[in-house]
Amino acid sequence: MLSNITFEFPYVLLLILVFIICSIYCKAKNPSYYIPHLNIFQKSNQRSSLVIKVLKYLIISLSIISLASPVKEKDTQLIKNDGINILLNLDSSGSMKYQDLDKDDRTKNRFDVVKEIVKDFISKRTNDNIGLIIFGDSVMMASPLSFDKNAQKEIIDYLEIGMAGNNTAILDSIARSVNILKDKKAKSNVIIVLSDGADTASKIPLKVVVKLLKKYGIKAYTIGIGNSNKAVLNQISLQSNAKSYTAYSKNDLIAIYEDINKLEKSEIDQNKIVLKDYLFFYPLFFAVLFLILFIYLKNKE
Repeated sequence: MLSNITFEFPYVLLLILVFIICSIYCKAKNPSYYIPHLNIFQKSNQRSSLVIKVLKYLIISLSIISLASPVKEKDTQLIKNDGINILLNLDSSGSMKYQDLDKDDRTKNRFDVVKEIVKDFISKRTNDNIGLIIFGDSVMMASPLSFDKNAQKEIIDYLEIGMAGNNTAILDSIARSVNILKDKKAKSNVIIVLSDGADTASKIPLKVVVKLLKKYGIKAYTIGIGNSNKAVLNQISLQSNAKSYTAYSKNDLIAIYEDINKLEKSEIDQNKIVLKDYLFFYPLFFAVLFLILFIYLKNKE
């Protein structure tokens, strides 16, 4: 318990040593007088004088300890400063039901495989602010930007095919992501879009989406599964200084997310905040208590 206690101003404790030295070598020289039978009074006051002397030492020592500000460190928190904001846009349209990505487990559909790989990607981005968007006929925010990776992985487990409709609104999802990221201050703002088909439901044209990405300096990595609309996805990535990928298997997807993980490194400066319990009032309380007792005994002499 005491091992966790430190002092904010430890050098103040040297005053105790100064006080001890002074009490030994800095005694006042008073003129001496001979008083007959003085030993009678000395015996009666000897015990009282010893108590007063001990109290004096305790009062001064405890006051100095209080001034040194004893503290007990409770907890340490790391505050993230310049992280990367990443929005993961996942296609949840009807075509994601096909069971052709995982050659070893044909019971898993495309969306199951994607969820598994995305959860692993999130686990690796420990320093980043990550959000989740799913799209079909419409665009849904599944999770806002957050550092809470465990909560995001739980949310992914609950995502299902068709939650946002059965069509595909790729461009609308990117426009929505830009709207979320445009005012965010970060080292980098990144969108990772995954889709397995052509855009069949967006209301916002490609030209507008590209313009928005350029305007706000947001990178849009695109991942196409199988026979997706590669031309559109390539243009989105090219115009936003990112990279476009195509995946035909689970292993392809793993390699793609690993590549993006390496490309978008987050070197974050972290401020350490130490939570402290201040304990100065304990020695101060006893110093005041002993001072009251000291005054009482001195007045009785």
